[in-house]
Amino acid sequence: MQKTIRIGTRDSELALWQANKVRKELEALEYKCEIVPIKSTGDIVLDKPLYELGITGIFTKNLDIAMLNGDIDIAVHSLKDVPTVLPEGIIQAAVLKRGNYTDILVLKDNEEFFGQPNGVIATGSLRRQAMWLNRYPTHKVVGLRGNVNTRLEKLDNNDWNGAIFAAAGLERLGKRPSESIDLSWMLPAPGQGVIMVTCLEKDDFTKDACEQLNHYETQVCVGIEREFLNLLEGGCTAPIGALAYIDSKTEEINFKGVLLNRDGTKKIAVNKPAKVGRHRYLAKDCADYIINRGGKELMAEDEDVEKELIYSTKALSEIQKNLLPTSMKVESSDFIKTRFNRIPPKTVKDEIKNVIFTSKNGVESILNSFTSDELQFKNIYCVGRRTKKLIEQRIGKVKHAARNAAKLAEYLSSEIAEQKVTYFCSDLRLDTLPTVLTENGIRVNEVEAYKTMFSPTIVDESVDGVLFYSPSTVESYLQENEANKIAFCIGESTAKEARKHFENVQVANLPTVESVIEMVNLHFVKE
Repeated sequence: MQKTIRIGTRDSELALWQANKVRKELEALEYKCEIVPIKSTGDIVLDKPLYELGITGIFTKNLDIAMLNGDIDIAVHSLKDVPTVLPEGIIQAAVLKRGNYTDILVLKDNEEFFGQPNGVIATGSLRRQAMWLNRYPTHKVVGLRGNVNTRLEKLDNNDWNGAIFAAAGLERLGKRPSESIDLSWMLPAPGQGVIMVTCLEKDDFTKDACEQLNHYETQVCVGIEREFLNLLEGGCTAPIGALAYIDSKTEEINFKGVLLNRDGTKKIAVNKPAKVGRHRYLAKDCADYIINRGGKELMAEDEDVEKELIYSTKALSEIQKNLLPTSMKVESSDFIKTRFNRIPPKTVKDEIKNVIFTSKNGVESILNSFTSDELQFKNIYCVGRRTKKLIEQRIGKVKHAARNAAKLAEYLSSEIAEQKVTYFCSDLRLDTLPTVLTENGIRVNEVEAYKTMFSPTIVDESVDGVLFYSPSTVESYLQENEANKIAFCIGESTAKEARKHFENVQVANLPTVESVIEMVNLHFVKE
């Protein structure tokens, strides 16, 4: 029986269009396919940490993780979003024939503002911003983030003269407005207009299938553009443009590259041809040209440019910090500290039929007082995958794990009605779980296993957003700070507390630190 190729994609309208294009082309070759939208990071269950695998792309890492976990067979990307170095074990399987690579200006009214000194243009791209200001230095560029539909809507609702879009995205969705013009002078991002397919290096069946979709001329040209980008060590925060194309008459590859500073006042450009088949060093020669004329110094000038600043109320690891783009700065500290209580031996002297943990702290506190051999727990219930993982590593099998306390209470109410549970909790635990269980005739024996202590830090006014991981972190934060920032919350119970004080509250799709970070990425970085 033939293998079904699972096609991973982000769930935006444009990403799904691109994934379906790949699906149709594979099905035309008589391969069986299915689309698998990947929405959130979830728990990262890998043998190696992210930094060892090189997973860095804001818009591609979820698909990389899903592929390495075996959830999908291929991933479909907009090539311009893909880091120049792929994670270990993942390869470029194909690039489809390039679409329209130009940037376009969608006009709000008419073109009269071009000759005026006070034009206002919207874009979320540093490259587009720098190139526009280089050409129109007296104009103002404002930020524009979100997916295609969101950006078009924002253009309609603001007094801007226009906004810059990639032509390919609007054309693929049939949404290019008639009042738009090509910006032929604006060099595109490396790989712009190209759909890329990745797969696992060891998956020969999928590699063979995807190779039949590959467009060789596109592969050669975008390979040069991406090598140029890589050699300049530029990512999404560097204003770099690049375009390679083949002139069929002369059989030459023409390459154009540009590097600017963020305000467009400085620019280094290169234009060089090479015969097809003799283009091996074209990208290097062009990158060297830029570097030798002060390219590194130009990029260094922008390193101190003001960045988006966020604060995490839980200390983040270096791996977690690296999930954020270099255009953002993150500070973190633990706003909540725990102190394990000494639990009396009589608490676990006999077998306990039903045990509940709602956090890793509860598990660690019980292990601080007893060895795993002293614990006789028949049925263990918990909240969160990571709590489950710790329990099964240190104590024993978990009978059921729920996403949050409300879901666990709902499950237990139907499964162990009229029974007794022992709940190892904090002195500041939420009422949700014991209240619902008691209402459904379940007797709850609460054991205060640890104390939660507030440890707030004064957060600088320049911080744009704060990451919260529990209602207690919200309370701790407010002891020393005002609720005048964006609150990014790990779950609904945390968000409920935040909404009492913050005007702008956002909730992660999954209750993990990585999912909160992903939410921050999507808020501050354009699609």
